[in-house]
Amino acid sequence: MNIQEYIQNLSNGKADNMSVKKMKKVMGLLRNPQDKLKYIHVTGTNGKGSFIEMLNSILIKNGLRVGKFISPHLVCYNERISINGKNITDEDMQTIYQEIQPIMEKEHIEISFFEFFTIVALIYFYKEKVDIVLMEVGLGGLYDSTNIIQPMISVITSIGYDHMQVLGDTIEDIAKQKAGIIKENSETVYMAQKQEIDELMIQTCQEKQNTLHIIQKTDIQNESVKNGYEIFDYKQYQNIQVNLKGKKQTQNASLVLECCDILQKNGYVITEEAIRSGLMTVIHKGRFETIYENPTIIFDGGHNEQAIENLKETIDIYYKAAKKIYVISVLKSKDYKKIIKDILEEGNVYIFTNGNDKNRYTDNHSMVKYAKKVNQNVEIYEMELEETVQFCKSKTDCVSFVIGSFYIYEDIKKML
Repeated sequence: MNIQEYIQNLSNGKADNMSVKKMKKVMGLLRNPQDKLKYIHVTGTNGKGSFIEMLNSILIKNGLRVGKFISPHLVCYNERISINGKNITDEDMQTIYQEIQPIMEKEHIEISFFEFFTIVALIYFYKEKVDIVLMEVGLGGLYDSTNIIQPMISVITSIGYDHMQVLGDTIEDIAKQKAGIIKENSETVYMAQKQEIDELMIQTCQEKQNTLHIIQKTDIQNESVKNGYEIFDYKQYQNIQVNLKGKKQTQNASLVLECCDILQKNGYVITEEAIRSGLMTVIHKGRFETIYENPTIIFDGGHNEQAIENLKETIDIYYKAAKKIYVISVLKSKDYKKIIKDILEEGNVYIFTNGNDKNRYTDNHSMVKYAKKVNQNVEIYEMELEETVQFCKSKTDCVSFVIGSFYIYEDIKKML
């Protein structure tokens, strides 16, 4: 079977203990290649992708061979698995599929979409002899398919409300799932948050004899914005410039700097020159990315409460005075009412779409109806995606923000 056809036929699966057990069994039958790699394991409600792109940029500039496993993809499946910026090929995926399929058939094991990519990534990185792997959790942590690895460093970026149907209704339940990636005799880097979450992380690390590095927001000094860079000081690092927009990026970058210090203590050669250069040149597609100019159209895939708050904060920094158009597409699995409540403000234009798949996305009419209920004095439209793009391109006096989902990125880019 063609690899792309096989991938499309895979189920979504669930993040539960059965998934972890299944992964351990499959990798055991494959002689556990994952045990021969070095990892930085990353979880968090928001900030995972930014953190990984920053650290990836730095490590590559230090001459390391870096495996990167991320989700979701923006254009093609292959983006999920890459080495030094080069995506895995269909041919390499096909080869690995042909290796694992007979084993799974013999053992009557059925794997999900995310489990397949996790298995392929681990085998691919082992075969390609990477120096280090940056592994992003798919969902939560404790029961995630990636949670069969033994990392050098576990990183927890932020914790907020998302995927509650799987991770739990309370922030404490969600935090417990994230803390599930903390392993024995390892190190953890964590951004201080609510006291009850901090205490959970401290207790978990103590129980597992894990060295915890907590970054306090007060550790980040002299924050400013200049020439499109977020600028700040952290410990011995002065005047660090980050090529990603938003105040939260200084927090993500501080987690990166702390990881660099730990890696240096563990024998990795990471120069300050490479750190500065890596952060100044980092690119993160799909996160406050300018995808069209004259007029400006910005894409941001944020789709939960915390991400929307971060987005609004960044817009206030860079585009406070501009007239704004928001293009909103929301998967049925997300809380569209919360997103609408958070983003709706008088003076802006709001366009609700069915995304690129009416079966997967919340009906635009339902969103318009709810938005008008929240605020009748806001300019609101419902349109199909292509009509929306043409509308935004015609409004030369506005800045447009396409938000709510990563999965329309490719379609939007093609329509511009």
